[in-house]
Amino acid sequence: MVRRNPKNPVKQNSGRGNQSSANSGGGSGFVRIISGKWRGRKLPVKNVEGLRPTTDRVKETVFNWLAADLYDAKCLDVFAGSGGLGLEALSRQAEHVTLLELDKGAAAQINQNLSALKAENATVKNVDALQFLSQTGQAFDVVFIDPPFRKELLNDAIDKLEKNGWLSANALIYIEAEKEFGLPVVPNHWDMVKEKHAGQVSFRLYQREEK
Repeated sequence: MVRRNPKNPVKQNSGRGNQSSANSGGGSGFVRIISGKWRGRKLPVKNVEGLRPTTDRVKETVFNWLAADLYDAKCLDVFAGSGGLGLEALSRQAEHVTLLELDKGAAAQINQNLSALKAENATVKNVDALQFLSQTGQAFDVVFIDPPFRKELLNDAIDKLEKNGWLSANALIYIEAEKEFGLPVVPNHWDMVKEKHAGQVSFRLYQREEK
């Protein structure tokens, strides 16, 4: 459950075939857990065309932002890629993480890594993320959206998350996108509470306020 007061925020898949995003730990061929109960663990990443790593530096910043909100949270990793963001959330005591990944091999690798960690509180769905989000959903407390670059998937994912019931009343939404994309189109009741840039990447944390 998200505990942050929306008025006083804490200062903190390959999803589509070869249109992959990867949340790997800054190294080639593996994802590294930054902190939590699996701190320092390195896990293999499936070699899928288009996998794009999120660096350790960015990941560390993001999870510092979320540190107070992950305990017992229900999390959704929309374009899971390597599963690095979802695995990090699990390491930091999230209650459950659902990971969406279209590429069959990448999804299988995430499942293998979860087995290696003996993590039973995660579900990997080998699905097209946007098709999956088109159905009526369950509410998640923390959502990670790190879509493949230059595929025009981000705004559609945001729209489906909001309209189809995938977000809890005060959900936190992490968005990573290419800097050239600019600000994503978000609902008026999503407040941006954090923003940073690293190289060609912009990453932001939003908090939803129930309408």
